Amino acid sequence: MNDEVRALFPVTERAIYLNHAAVSAPPIPTINAIQSQLADVSENGSVNFRQWLAVKESARALLAEMIAARPEQIAFMRNTSDGLSTVANGLDWHSGDNLVTFAREFPSNLYPWLRIRDALGVEVRVCEEHDGRIDIEELASLIDDHTRIVAISQVQYASGFRADLERIGRVARAHDALMVVDVIQALGVIPIDVEAELIDVAASACHKWLLTPEGVGLLYLSARARQRIQPTLVGWTSVPNPDDYGNYEQGWNRGTLAWETGTAPIALIHGLHASLRLLREVGIARIQAYLEGLTDYLCEHLETRNYRVISSRRVGEKSQIVCIQHTAGLSPTDLYAHLKKRNIITAPRGDRLRISPHFYNTQTEIDELLNALP
Repeated sequence: MNDEVRALFPVTERAIYLNHAAVSAPPIPTINAIQSQLADVSENGSVNFRQWLAVKESARALLAEMIAARPEQIAFMRNTSDGLSTVANGLDWHSGDNLVTFAREFPSNLYPWLRIRDALGVEVRVCEEHDGRIDIEELASLIDDHTRIVAISQVQYASGFRADLERIGRVARAHDALMVVDVIQALGVIPIDVEAELIDVAASACHKWLLTPEGVGLLYLSARARQRIQPTLVGWTSVPNPDDYGNYEQGWNRGTLAWETGTAPIALIHGLHASLRLLREVGIARIQAYLEGLTDYLCEHLETRNYRVISSRRVGEKSQIVCIQHTAGLSPTDLYAHLKKRNIITAPRGDRLRISPHFYNTQTEIDELLNALP
């Protein structure tokens, strides 16, 4: 990526930042957009309220375009957990139901299902990890005619494994189950087509690859999911005409819009809007290709070192997340601390060190990481 784009990220002046799978350092346009909206509130109060809503709808449209959905299928949420919890709570569960997931999912994609298990007796079936991978056949074998949900991350946070969603989705559809996908580690760096990949529900926050501060996320529901899931947390903006304050019999808004309960974190959405415009300008497919090349380079140069690459690098399974282990005894925490002293920011995750570059990182920075690794 060119120096002009890289200059938008002040973090590059202070560190080699390779921890976008945790929290991204937002670019200058994003922070400027947030500050501008806050200044507007400070100086004008609610005078420009309608303009704020227009930015919100533009951001919604950009998110919909990013996943090949319609804008009314996108609801703004606080984070991934909110989105998945409202899905878990909004289904009409029955005795004998089960759901299928992966044993090492991020807690956002496990706790909502475990609560349903504990409260309603729903069986939670899990497949295990094998050498940094999910065996799709093993996962599929757990799905049967009593499966209501198949919950999976598009990209796993602790391995970088990218699931073949269409393949899983075909099995889920054959048993009339909904496929629920945590897309937080893919959105913004991997092209997503919710219909082609048979995704019924997608949930995400925006503080990772979407380059936006914490506090805003999204929920997508397919028409199929919308028929089965009811909004359980509702408010004054969950109806078609929120400004008709005295009309309490409007019914719920169309699509996923009924899941929006009230006023949104509008300053953050202004920032998200700026980040989405930047990502759209660069191009998601271009970002994916660049990051695959960058991480391939990293993995190739680790082969002759005292490191084991946990992440699958098979075509269709690799992602922009690389997880490694030191084969001579250093823990992930040791490695993280060693690199942090050299202003190289990564993340220890379990028994692995996770490295997650974004599109403004360079091969030179990867070389500096390789040189710094003990």
